[in-house]
Amino acid sequence: MAQDSELSKTADKGKGKAVDSDPKAEEVQKDKDGNPVASGKKADDKADGSEELSEEDQQLKNELDMLVERLTESNASLYKQALEAMKNFIKTSTSSMTAVPKPLKFLRPHYETLTKLYDEWADGDDKTSLADVLSVIGMTFSDEDRQDTLKYRLLAPTSDIGSWGHEYVRHLALEIGEVYGQRLAAEESKESTTDLVDLALILVPLFLKSNAEADAVDLMSELEIIDKLPSFVDEETYPRVCLYMVSMVNLLTYPENDQFLRVAHSIYKRYKQATQAMVLAIRLNDIELIVKDLDDATDSSLKKQLAFLIARQKIWIGRSKMNTDDEDKNTDYDEVMDSLCNVRLPEHFKSLGKELNILEPKTTEDIYKSHLESSRIAGMTNFDSARHNLAAAFVNAFVNAGFGSDKMMLVEKDKESWVWKTKDEGMMSTVASMGMLLLWDVENGLDQIDRYTYIEEEQIQAGAYLAIGIMNAGIRIDSDPALALLCDHDKLNHRNPLIRVASIMGLGLSYAGSHREEIMDNLLPIITDTSQEMRVTAMAALTCGMVYVGSAELEISGAIISTLLDEDRQVQLTNKWSRFLALGLGLLYFGRQEGAEAILESLKAVDHPMAQTTAVLVSICAWAGTGAVLKIQELLHICNEHMEESEEKKGDELLQAYAVIGIGLIAMGEDIGQEMVLRQFGHLMHYGEPNIRRAVPLAMGLLSASNPQMKVYDTLSRYSHDNDNDVALNAIFAMGLLGAGTNNARLAQLLRQLASYYHRDQESLFMVRIAQGLLHMGKGTMSISPFHTDRQILSQVSTAGLLAVLVAMIDAKQFITSDSHYLLYYLVTAMAPRFLVTLGEDLKPLPVNVRVGQAVDVVGQAGRPKTITGWQTQSTPVLLAHGERAELEDEEYISLSSTLEGLVILRKNPDWEGNK
Repeated sequence: MAQDSELSKTADKGKGKAVDSDPKAEEVQKDKDGNPVASGKKADDKADGSEELSEEDQQLKNELDMLVERLTESNASLYKQALEAMKNFIKTSTSSMTAVPKPLKFLRPHYETLTKLYDEWADGDDKTSLADVLSVIGMTFSDEDRQDTLKYRLLAPTSDIGSWGHEYVRHLALEIGEVYGQRLAAEESKESTTDLVDLALILVPLFLKSNAEADAVDLMSELEIIDKLPSFVDEETYPRVCLYMVSMVNLLTYPENDQFLRVAHSIYKRYKQATQAMVLAIRLNDIELIVKDLDDATDSSLKKQLAFLIARQKIWIGRSKMNTDDEDKNTDYDEVMDSLCNVRLPEHFKSLGKELNILEPKTTEDIYKSHLESSRIAGMTNFDSARHNLAAAFVNAFVNAGFGSDKMMLVEKDKESWVWKTKDEGMMSTVASMGMLLLWDVENGLDQIDRYTYIEEEQIQAGAYLAIGIMNAGIRIDSDPALALLCDHDKLNHRNPLIRVASIMGLGLSYAGSHREEIMDNLLPIITDTSQEMRVTAMAALTCGMVYVGSAELEISGAIISTLLDEDRQVQLTNKWSRFLALGLGLLYFGRQEGAEAILESLKAVDHPMAQTTAVLVSICAWAGTGAVLKIQELLHICNEHMEESEEKKGDELLQAYAVIGIGLIAMGEDIGQEMVLRQFGHLMHYGEPNIRRAVPLAMGLLSASNPQMKVYDTLSRYSHDNDNDVALNAIFAMGLLGAGTNNARLAQLLRQLASYYHRDQESLFMVRIAQGLLHMGKGTMSISPFHTDRQILSQVSTAGLLAVLVAMIDAKQFITSDSHYLLYYLVTAMAPRFLVTLGEDLKPLPVNVRVGQAVDVVGQAGRPKTITGWQTQSTPVLLAHGERAELEDEEYISLSSTLEGLVILRKNPDWEGNK
């Protein structure tokens, strides 16, 4: 008996089962060296080298082993059946997402055998069928840098790829991309890529069918065949495909980014999405395409909606460019022209003010709230001095901008005007502030400003001319009053340079982005005239840059380059104003990316320290808003260099300051880039030279214009107490940029504290007042953010104005807090109402309910995700803050615009149940 029981224990141990409960039986086994070894199941597993399989798995393994066995036999008639059975096992297997399907796992050890068989077999159906199977098993070897999946797929017919499942298709696409890159890199082989492209074009429809639009676009992008995409999309897939393509543009380099926009544009056009196509045409800055899109719209209401979009970007399309056939056929032709020229903007803006109950003018005291400052110094920040009065004129202008009424400037004629409470250039800025108050309202404004053009003091005359330019900013009327009043010979050649400067600057503000030839014809002689002082020449160049922004106009760039090369001008180029000459050149190449290379080469011929700073300005303008990482790295390298003391130091300091602003300018188009750049700015503030530290707050302000994020304004608040007063001044101004037009309560409080802190420092207090005025701009209804239409479009004209102010602010004490404070009015090109006004097809206001909430990024999300979150229902007109989006509450009306922002035309929905 004892013998039998011993035998049964051994047998059970062989099966790997736990046996006898007797503790003595569980003695530790030792190997020949006396080391303990694992007992029971683990020992067997180790000896066996394989895990224990369930009965079902064991059966599957046996069957697959048998099928492989059959393929190795000499009887060819068994092959077809065996291969079909093998495919069936693979296709019908179910496993979790993370696990390798069982059939592939069991076939993997036979892979080498099967590849040898493939090499031995004669060509025919069986051989291709085997290649099909090998391609799928090849997926399990992808971690070994073998592209067998693709290798065998190219040897098998490509008809039934989809039946292997989505994961296989994705894996194949990955290998196609890898091999394509390898073939291009191997210069000697010159191997054709046609087979890869043909295979990719079979995968694209499979991706689109399974809602994997991103994979389809990525594959076509990698193989450089994105232009073939329109033939694959349909009514169902095009919105998601285009959304993904457009969101990718910020991550692409030139010229792919343009190509993506053009492909998406052609898809939108095919599916009659006119406003979305127009947005892309505007982003491409292709005037011919914009005009064509406008002409293609046969529906007059849609045409007006497109005209609003074009006008918001301040692209001026004159009657000469429009299709003249429309004038006869279309009774709404004048309305379309009015929409293109922004003529009704003041009317809609004031109706918003009425709706929000803010038409009552605000006084400077409403903004300063001196009673909240500590009583000890409340009186000291409000003493009556010319500088204090000048600050009040600016604050009054920014706060009441566009409302056409205030309690300081536009008062009855018998009252003493505020102008006489300021002096010298301050009088010019004070009179010019009327242009701000009467902003966009050209019809009513001209009479009120006109009376100041006849006053003896030339500073006041200059202010009136500048006011005319400010008032016309962004508006076109047929009579062209700004051109008639400012472009005449007497003013452009006046003996007083201040009047020349005011007229030239006024032309720049009112015709920014218009490409008006009359302005170029009148200003080019001033740029090339060596007898003019640098201030006048520089402002003429800047105005030409603003009027022809982004056009790469050769005549103007030639004139500016010849001025830089002119030996008689070499001494003048060290003048503080020469920076605006360089900025004028930069603006001509705004957004041109690689298109600026030629002018950068020309600048290398200029033998003057200024050539290098000009090249940086041109470069940052060319790549503005693109998020180009390589350009940001180049600019960081410039900031890294330690500048030695020398005569050229001033030029070098400017070079680094421009580089810092350029980092902000390039990164502002892309959210992740912004986050990273803000971190870099922290490093630059810690380790940078003084000139770099001065520019950092300005770049931060540009990066987040009208977007008061707490982490940014807290940082700026810290910098506003910096030991270096220049850093503090710029940080205060940047706080104003950050909160411009938002009425942000926390920022208002921080600025009030700064007013108390700097009550003895006239310059700093002046800057605090300017920041307070900006914060409450338009009584909280405006934005100076250069992005609009759901942050899709970067406005060149807006950015040009912001840059002009920032370039002056780099040396605030030489310009803004000295006697050139009127340069602050360049901000007017960036000012726009942040409203949503809904109009009927007759262009009359049509109040409807909309939901306003935080915008949600829905790129690549499955189904129909919500595009806003945390919404509230409001009745139009409504204000939209940074990052907010609006949706119609119900489907009673159809919006003719793809984005509910600005002026939107609504059409009655014929299928709305309420109508029936």
